[in-house]
Amino acid sequence: MIQALPKYFTAFRGDQRLASGPLAEVALAVMKASRGSAAEPILIFDDANGRPIDLDLRGTERDIVARLPQPASYSETPADEPAPRGRGRPKLGVVAREVTLLPRHWEWLGAQPGGASVALRKLVEEARRASGDRDRSRAAREAAYHFMSAMAGDLPHFEEASRALFADDRRRFVELIASWPRDIRDHVVKLAFSDRAEPPAA
Repeated sequence: MIQALPKYFTAFRGDQRLASGPLAEVALAVMKASRGSAAEPILIFDDANGRPIDLDLRGTERDIVARLPQPASYSETPADEPAPRGRGRPKLGVVAREVTLLPRHWEWLGAQPGGASVALRKLVEEARRASGDRDRSRAAREAAYHFMSAMAGDLPHFEEASRALFADDRRRFVELIASWPRDIRDHVVKLAFSDRAEPPAA
């Protein structure tokens, strides 16, 4: 079984970051903070997509952790299907799906070494490698935008900063959000650009 990459979450109380880390740690930190006297709302965000999530924080710490959604994982076969046993290589975790192609496509695939299935897998892996960085950058910008929309929609220069974000103009983006509360500013930069080098100093 191949486990999915660990997911991380961040909680904000007002414009201040309250906690960051695995969901169980963040949930317990929020539970403790919400039982205090602070009146500011607390929001929890999924760092993978920048969207807020709702959790049931009633009961004991054990109750809260037990109710948390389980992290997704990739298994050898879908959970609702029995694992087929027989010829072939079951350890590959191959899943059968329907693919619709034109006759000339099938003809070309069938002529490739190993046949159509092997050729398709190779094509998909090559495409993933070629577009991996671009796909990650796009997903990071979208996550940053979702977080911005929830936490900074009313802050100065939000629209201009959004345009700079999607134009991949980091210098302009950082300039536009410089006046935002520090924790919001730092988190949105982390979501959008954490996989890239820091910009040169102004």
